[in-house]
Amino acid sequence: MGQLTKMSNVYSFGVMFLELITGRSAIDQSRTTKEQNLIKWAKPLIMDKENFKLVADPLLEGQYPLKGLHQALAVAAMYIQKEDDMRPKIGDVVTAIEYLINPDIHEKTAKDASMKNDRFVTSVKGGGVDGIREL
Repeated sequence: MGQLTKMSNVYSFGVMFLELITGRSAIDQSRTTKEQNLIKWAKPLIMDKENFKLVADPLLEGQYPLKGLHQALAVAAMYIQKEDDMRPKIGDVVTAIEYLINPDIHEKTAKDASMKNDRFVTSVKGGGVDGIREL
């Protein structure tokens, strides 16, 4: 407890990734008590198939593909899993980000490298958080 590890680095990256998606700070005491902690505020929204859009930075004014938002949130949800053994390894983090950036190229690369069964890419491709445990 309290030690920095590769998995805690993945969690920290997940927090930073959520900050980018939401336009919010990890801790913001100027917000209501329920919204001060980014992870606690975002968790239920990320898992909500109807309201996940509320997590997006309002400055984007809805000008983003919903599937892309859903996929990015699925990636973020993997990073901020409560149990560190459920978080992806840093290599999987890179793979997931590469997929988000350019899914068509990654599809070809994944087939060429026989990575078709990678659970993180599979989750991101589907844009779902269904396989994610409690965050």
